[in-house]
Amino acid sequence: MPSVFDRIRAGLAKTAQQIRQRLGAETAAAPSASAATVPGRALPLDTLEAVEDALLAADVGIPATRRILEAVKADTSGRLGDRVARVVLGILRDVRPTPPITTLPHVILVVGVNGTGKTTTVGKLANLYRGLGRSVLVCAADTFRAAAVEQLAVWAERAGVDLVKAKSGADPAAVTFDAVTAAKARSREIVIVDTAGRLHTRANLMAELDKIRRVVSKVVPDAPHEVLLVVDATVGQNGLVQAREFMTASGANGIVLTKLDGTAKGGVAVAIANDLKLPIRYVGVGESLDDLVPFDAPTYVDALFVDKW
Repeated sequence: MPSVFDRIRAGLAKTAQQIRQRLGAETAAAPSASAATVPGRALPLDTLEAVEDALLAADVGIPATRRILEAVKADTSGRLGDRVARVVLGILRDVRPTPPITTLPHVILVVGVNGTGKTTTVGKLANLYRGLGRSVLVCAADTFRAAAVEQLAVWAERAGVDLVKAKSGADPAAVTFDAVTAAKARSREIVIVDTAGRLHTRANLMAELDKIRRVVSKVVPDAPHEVLLVVDATVGQNGLVQAREFMTASGANGIVLTKLDGTAKGGVAVAIANDLKLPIRYVGVGESLDDLVPFDAPTYVDALFVDKW
């Protein structure tokens, strides 16, 4: 079975290919572009423009791209790809720390807009934690969509974890309360709550998330410990907009970037880290049960920039 590092590299293949193609097309037409590979020499403007074009095409975003370019101009040591890689790695590491698992059960809310793969992510995340030796319970708090409950039941069975659900139309906060209470009674270590998809512009639905948070904290102090926002990598900069709004309204403190293997916009991870300081916790690199892997910043950077240009 491929390693976690191999899966991340494979998931970023389309993004890496686009970056190389953009750079190749631009620098091939620039006679002075070869100067970029000479240690200690300043980068010519045409090469910087090629880097800018490649980063923006990968949806790194304007603020992060500007930061990268300024740093690359100031640092003239080493190859161009190495310079860019150093800056991007710094951006990905300059984020909020991941909350440690100190209180049990450790409660995780999974939030996001419709169609990002939340329910699938909950199932895969449950499988990942179970593989680490943790006992897991998942909660079907998307009570407005019967198909979501059925889908999560299938994932829970495949992952071999407990499931708490309720009748269609039940109060999501009440279901979550029951799930966390059950986890305590059964001595389950991890509770993962699948919430209904919602647009960040719908104030009533965002208020529902706040209600879930308040109810959970009555069962387990300081819960939820994590609020993971699922972002579809294929939407690029729209994902950054979603992350910003969910961060404000739901207290999102981590990102799950799904469908990374199906897009050339994988640079959005850099945009999110740079603009919001939110860590990318996991990435989805396929449709199988074990195709959700912990995000690894050095592997991400290596896949996009090292030994490529």
